[in-house]
Amino acid sequence: MKKVKLKKANLNGTVTAPPSKSAAHRALICSFLSGGGTVKPIINSKDMLATLGVTEALKNGEKTLDCIESGSTLRFMIPVAASMGAEVVFTGSGRLPERPIGEYLDLLPKHGVLCKSGGGLPLEISGRLKNGSYEVSGNVSSQYITGLLLALANLEGDSAVILKTPLESKPYVDMTVKIMADYGVVIKETDFGYLIHGGQKFKKTDYTVEGDWSQAAFFLAAGALGGDITVTGLDMNTAQGDKNIIDVLKSFGAHVEINENSVTCFKSRLKGTVVHAADIPDLVPVLAVLSAFADGKTVIKGAERLRYKESDRIESVVSNLKKMGADVEETADGMIINGKNTLIGAELSGYNDHRIVMAFSIAALFADGETVISDAESINKSYPSFFEDYNRLGGQADVIGFGE
Repeated sequence: MKKVKLKKANLNGTVTAPPSKSAAHRALICSFLSGGGTVKPIINSKDMLATLGVTEALKNGEKTLDCIESGSTLRFMIPVAASMGAEVVFTGSGRLPERPIGEYLDLLPKHGVLCKSGGGLPLEISGRLKNGSYEVSGNVSSQYITGLLLALANLEGDSAVILKTPLESKPYVDMTVKIMADYGVVIKETDFGYLIHGGQKFKKTDYTVEGDWSQAAFFLAAGALGGDITVTGLDMNTAQGDKNIIDVLKSFGAHVEINENSVTCFKSRLKGTVVHAADIPDLVPVLAVLSAFADGKTVIKGAERLRYKESDRIESVVSNLKKMGADVEETADGMIINGKNTLIGAELSGYNDHRIVMAFSIAALFADGETVISDAESINKSYPSFFEDYNRLGGQADVIGFGE
């Protein structure tokens, strides 16, 4: 286990957002289905290696598809592999084998695919996916919807995705629809869900991956708390839902300046607010940290699905905040935080969760004393150069045993 030791510091300056892993996952799969084209830049993270590895394994006719710890890779590629009639076994590591895939276990057998699973991974599939009507709950994970759209567009006949409940995290599906359109495949949004015309072909495209708003959020939050930070490489016309970090920061009272492809956040006097997190679940860890330093009460709600991420992120965030002396109460779908002027450094668990490690590295900047966080290597899942950027901006992060 690797740890990171962090000291109080102020971050200032400019940092370039890494390429969006959400966009890259989708583009890599579209490129795979098109049979060619480049996708770049791609960050050398475990999640990207998972999607690259699974698509390459399918190309080579391999039977085992290792999704490592990537929920996106798993939920996107199960129906895509089924649309090809592949007989394969999906595997994974970390918490991935425990993460829900029940929607597929219920749905795919109704449409020609045999699934063998004990409820999670390993999952063995065989048979070819058939076109038709797919009724799906919209409040479990938008990743199911994305996976079905990618797969059903790869079939000859028309299909429909019918939402049984309102769709949460819709911006992620909007991103899927946009990127599929970039590859020449049209998805029609309807009153009931989505209509997918069969017989469409993914076109070979050289795709440029935009900057990642969810990663930019860590440094923008640091700017709001203690220094002026500019994040470049961001698309202001993005379909990424986490662009909403701008509006959320403003709701806390932060001074935010928007330019053509960058955002600057200035040190500000922050006040508590209400955060509706259903469409921005990945932002919750860093927003909880922000809330701990804001004047008054912040309520974060609508984040039930965070309990099924790399860790139970509601429990993980609340536990670490309490260790740092924060006034925080866990709720079923989020948390209530009464802000303080300062927190105290502490021994924290990273829960083998990249977003927990990064969020509490931001908390450590403004905590009295030293903070130590376990599982520092978990940042390799999405942002391997995080601590390099952190230190270059003025942070004091010492990662012990990194790379061993």
